[in-house]
Amino acid sequence: MPEWVEIIIRTLATIVALFLIAKGLGKKQLSEMNIFEYITGIVIGDIIAVHATEPESNLLYGAIAAFLWFIVPWGAEYLSMKSKTFRNFIGGKSTVFIQNGKIMEDNLKKERYTADELQEALRDKNIFRAADVEFAVLEPSGTLSVLPKKENRPLTAKYLGIEVPPDKQPETVIMDGKVLHEPLANLSLNVNWLETELDKLNVSIENVFVGEVDSDGQLTVDLYDDKIAVPGPTEKPLLLATLKKCQADLELFALATENEQAKQLYQKNSKKLTSAITRITPYLK
Repeated sequence: MPEWVEIIIRTLATIVALFLIAKGLGKKQLSEMNIFEYITGIVIGDIIAVHATEPESNLLYGAIAAFLWFIVPWGAEYLSMKSKTFRNFIGGKSTVFIQNGKIMEDNLKKERYTADELQEALRDKNIFRAADVEFAVLEPSGTLSVLPKKENRPLTAKYLGIEVPPDKQPETVIMDGKVLHEPLANLSLNVNWLETELDKLNVSIENVFVGEVDSDGQLTVDLYDDKIAVPGPTEKPLLLATLKKCQADLELFALATENEQAKQLYQKNSKKLTSAITRITPYLK
């Protein structure tokens, strides 16, 4: 067998092996590696590279070595899930850098962190003074988690006492001009409904790059042609406007009628509708 053919075969085989090893180690290996996992990734990559490019090397020995480097971190990960002590030993523990606006200098030295590096990490979080931080901790992954003091946190609806509707993940029902039936079924909708909504927008399915339906059943689309303007959903604003018009009509009827019983009925229902509008307005914005 020619040497170049052997290298191609070895390379393809080792690519598949490396993919399976990375898949077996899980997604965490790709996002948050501790020291042990970092070393494992380097060594496995080196083993794969050597046995892929050197025909004289024994591929079986390389497979055995790669398997051992796979099974050891896999076992360590399994044990770390069962034992916090072992998990702390392998992955390390979090280190407090700032508490109540005070920098913990000894902890900085322990982790070999300089004041400049701490300030840079804080600026990445849009915080420019350590005194504005309630709590900051260096995670085992090397990222800095920061909790600003209450007066420095952004206002939320909870702080303001505003009721907001629950927000669920939207479903993509059209992609690359084709209907995705499973997400559509998850929303208890069908293709006829989708075609009706697209007709309202004067758009055909073939021209849609991405179409999404939110938790309220409103369809938004992005077209291949960015020059075409597509109107946004109008169902909720129209419903709110209709309710307000009905409430205004009830008040008008109450003022117009001379029948006292009818006047009281109109006023009573107007107040009920006003209360209902107040409660559902956050859901219709």
